Amino acid sequence: MSTLIVAEKPSVARDIARVLGCKTRAEGALRGETYVVTWAIGHLVTLCEPDEIDPRYKKWRAEDLPILPEVLPTKVLPKTKSQFAVVKALMNARETERIVCATDSGREGELIFRYIYEQAKCKKPVDRLWISSMTDAAIREGFAKLRPDSDYDALHLSARCRAEADWLVGMNASRAFTLKYGALLSVGRVQTPTLKLIAERDEEIRSFLPEDYWEIRADFGDYQGLWQDPEKKDGRCRDAGLAARVKAETEGQSGTVIEARREEKNTPPPQLYDLTALQRDANRLFGYSAAKTLELAQALYEKHKLITYPRTDSRYLPRDMIGKVKKTLVAFGAPYAAFAERLLPDPPTPARVYNDRKVSDHHAIVPTGQQSDLGRLPDAERRLFDLVARRLIAALYPDYRYESAVVTTQVKNHLFRTTGQTPLVEGWKALYKGVEKADEVEQKVPQLAVGDVRTAQAVTLKAMKTKPPSAHTDASLLGLMEHAGRAVDDEALKEALKDSGLGTPATRAAVIERLIAVGYVVRNKKALSATEKGLRLMQVVPAQIASPEMTGRWERALSALARETDRGLISVRAERFMGSIRRYAAFLVEAARAADASVRFEQEPRKAGKGKARVTTLGRACPLCGQGEVTANQKAFGCSRWQEGCRFTIWRDQLTRQGGPAIGVNDMKKLLDGHELTVEQGILKLVQGRLTLSPRER
Repeated sequence: MSTLIVAEKPSVARDIARVLGCKTRAEGALRGETYVVTWAIGHLVTLCEPDEIDPRYKKWRAEDLPILPEVLPTKVLPKTKSQFAVVKALMNARETERIVCATDSGREGELIFRYIYEQAKCKKPVDRLWISSMTDAAIREGFAKLRPDSDYDALHLSARCRAEADWLVGMNASRAFTLKYGALLSVGRVQTPTLKLIAERDEEIRSFLPEDYWEIRADFGDYQGLWQDPEKKDGRCRDAGLAARVKAETEGQSGTVIEARREEKNTPPPQLYDLTALQRDANRLFGYSAAKTLELAQALYEKHKLITYPRTDSRYLPRDMIGKVKKTLVAFGAPYAAFAERLLPDPPTPARVYNDRKVSDHHAIVPTGQQSDLGRLPDAERRLFDLVARRLIAALYPDYRYESAVVTTQVKNHLFRTTGQTPLVEGWKALYKGVEKADEVEQKVPQLAVGDVRTAQAVTLKAMKTKPPSAHTDASLLGLMEHAGRAVDDEALKEALKDSGLGTPATRAAVIERLIAVGYVVRNKKALSATEKGLRLMQVVPAQIASPEMTGRWERALSALARETDRGLISVRAERFMGSIRRYAAFLVEAARAADASVRFEQEPRKAGKGKARVTTLGRACPLCGQGEVTANQKAFGCSRWQEGCRFTIWRDQLTRQGGPAIGVNDMKKLLDGHELTVEQGILKLVQGRLTLSPRER
C-alpha cells in the first residue's frame, strides 16, 4: 500500500519527491517505496461555462438572465486533461491507501485540490501538508505534522464561495451590460470597485485647479526660517501683495527667538513584509508591477527556496520561529553578514516581529536561510530578495533615534519657523544607507534660546503652484485595495471593515492586470489611468457594484468563513453568503436593463469560439458586391457575404512584405470612404475593391 501526494506544480512535486526518496519516474508521477508524488499543473479542474450547464446559454440573450443554477458543476480543463487522468487513476488505484494534499498552503491551493478530488470521485482519506517554506527541512517538518484535510473545510468553502460568487456576479453582470450596449463589457465583484478607485483619482486630477502661492524664507545667518500664515498655520503665502510686503517689512530687520524646543524622538523599524507591502515597495523603488513582483517572489520561493511562502497577509512571525530566525541570521553571507552579526548571539524578539495572534494561514515573508550564490540570480530576483533580507535584519535592529528641533523667530509681527533633526543613533536605518534614496536632509539648527536676537540678512520669495494629486500606481492602488474600509464614511462600519479589502494579497495583482487586459485601464510607466471605455462603464453601472464598501463586506464575510471553527456553522455561513450573492446577481441584471441607454460604447468583437478568428464589422458597405458589410479579423479584411461568393479580401500584411506598414482598421475605413493613404512606398487607393499602390509625385 502507498500514500499518494498531490502537489500543485511539477517543480514542487520534484522537491517533495527528492526529500521522500521517490526517484522512479512514471507517467505524470514520481514513485518511491511507500510514496507516490503526482501534481496538478495549476488548475486541472474549473467551473463550467454557462452553455456547458445548459446549451441554450451559448447564445447571449437578455431573456435568459439572470442565470442562477442551484449547483455550479466543474469540468476538467481540456489542455491538461491527460494529467488529470493520471491523478484520477492514482487517487482511485487499489494500492493507494491515503492521499496527502500538498497544493499551495492557502485558500486557492485548497480549492485546486478539492476540485480535483471531487471530479475524480475519490473517497480515500486525505491529510494536509501545510508548509510556508520549500526547504528540505521545512518539507520534512511538514510531513511530521500532517493534519486531516477536514480541518481545512472552512478554508475550502471560503475559496469555493469566492469562486462561485465571481462566476455568478461576473457572468450575469457582464452579459447583461454587454447585451444592453452592444459592446464587450466585463463587470466584476472586485475589478469594478478597483476601476472606480482609478477613475475617481483621474477625476480629481482633471478637475484640479492650480493655485499660486509663495514661499518666503528669511536667512538668519546660521539658520533659515519659513514664513508662517497665521490663519492657515502653514508655510504658504497666497497673496502676491502680502508676500512683497512681508519681504519689505522684514529684510534687514532684527528678529527675536520666541520658541526654541529640542527633544529626542525615535522611529521604530519597519515591519516585516506581507505580499502587498512587498509589491508596493518593489513598485515604488524599481517600477515592478504587482504581477511582476508576485512572479519574482514565487520564483524565489519555489525555484530558489530563498524566501518563505509569499502569498501572505501577515507581517508577523510566530514565536516558535525564534530559533529559525537565528539560524537564518547565522547563515547570511555578504552583504548581509556584517549587519546580522550585530544581532548575534542572542537576537532580540520584539513584539513588532513576533506575535502569535497576528499570524493567520501564513507568517510574514522572510528569508529561509538557504545558502545560495546570489550573484547568479537574475537581477530582478536579486533585488527582490535584497528587500526581504534587509527587512528581516532591520526589523530586529534598534530604533532610529534623533534630536528634533523647532525654532520660531519673530520679525516685526511676522513669524518664521525653522525645523531640523540631528541623528543620534542610526539604528535600523544603517541597513538602507546607500541602498535607498535618503530622506530629504533637514537643516541643522544651532543651539538657540528664547530671547536670542538674529537679523534677517536676506528674505527671498519663491513663486510656486499647488500640484494635482498623482495618478495611481500599483503601489498606491494596492494600498487602497488593502484598506477598502478606509473610504467608508460611517465610523461604525469603518471599524467593522478595517481588516477587509478588495480581493486578497494573492489576487490583487491579477485584478489590476485584468483591468488593463479588458481595456478599462492603461499603464504609462508607473501611472495607471482609466480609459474612455472605463470611464463610460462607471457612468452606467449601479453604485453598488462599484462600491469598495460592499465588496469589503463580502471579503470580510469570506475571511470570517475561512476562520470559522464551529463545524456546524461553516455550511450555514457559506449558504448565507451565496444567498446574498444570488440576490445581488439578479439585482445587477435589472440594473443593466434600466441603465442609461444614451451612453455609447465603441463596438468591439466578441471572443470567437474555439478555432475561429475574432471578427468585427467596420460599418462600411463592401466595395465589390455592394450588399455585404466589410469585416475584419486579425489577418484580413473581407465581406460579410463571403459564404455567398463575394471575393473581397485585403490582407493586413499586404504592404509589410515590401517593408511597409500593416493596414489597420482606421486605415481601411479611410480607404473605404474614398481617401488616399500616403506611405513610404507610394499612395494607396481602393479601386473597385482592389488595393492599388501608385508612386508619389516627386
